[in-house]
Amino acid sequence: SRFAYCQYVTNRDYLCNSLMIFESLSRYGSRADLLLMYPQHWDIHSSSVEAHLLRKARRDYEVKLLPIQIQHFNGENTWADSFTKLLAFNQTQYEREISLDSDANVLKPMDELFFLPRTPIAMPRAYWLEDTLSSQIAVIEPSKYQFERILQAFRQRRESAFDMEILNDLYAQDCIIIPHRHYDLLTGEFRKTEHHRYLGSTTEQWDAERVLEETKYVHFSDWPFSKPWKPESEVERLKLQPKCYESLPGEQNCTDRMIWNEIYREFRERRR
Repeated sequence: SRFAYCQYVTNRDYLCNSLMIFESLSRYGSRADLLLMYPQHWDIHSSSVEAHLLRKARRDYEVKLLPIQIQHFNGENTWADSFTKLLAFNQTQYEREISLDSDANVLKPMDELFFLPRTPIAMPRAYWLEDTLSSQIAVIEPSKYQFERILQAFRQRRESAFDMEILNDLYAQDCIIIPHRHYDLLTGEFRKTEHHRYLGSTTEQWDAERVLEETKYVHFSDWPFSKPWKPESEVERLKLQPKCYESLPGEQNCTDRMIWNEIYREFRERRR
């Protein structure tokens, strides 16, 4: 294939998440390759959990496995994940890749993104921030030139700059914008009471069921609520779940709460 969905992992939790995303893409009938970058010190022939999951990815979903050397700049281990993600730009065996963060859920096919107009990168707006693009999902045209630009920017990065900041610095002025309303919903949106940033309108009525129906990729981002693969606290869930609200006099609307809980429940159920 000329196209690939690309993920990277640096630990066991995210490896399991990546397999779940690859399973979804396979189930939806994607015709693109599935590419997984993983630390080269993981021995795929060993009896470790990581090796078992890598073999499962290759056997069950025909994932192409790419061992990589995890880079550490100036001894700063915290940059490893951020840099590893940007290695997608160096996979020039493909014309186009869709890079996906794995702390997320794919709800519908997304192959149409491979056919966007030519551009080094396409990203959605990080609608929860001001004037920032999100790197949680990105459509990339790999090239040696763009990868060298990224390497240079990474070496000269600010202390607070991770992959999203670097990509914004390089491409914010001329990248194609992917609509976040289909491709980058945060689970935390269901816990909010104001939705104008997501809707892009102060007059449109929030409809949680319609929003979920139109969404193809949802990202688990609910601070301070834990990621769904962490041990679940019922006390924490009940405290932080979306609140019901009065839609009509004497009538409580709990749609946001039900959808939010179902997203987490379904993910945990599939991950077992």
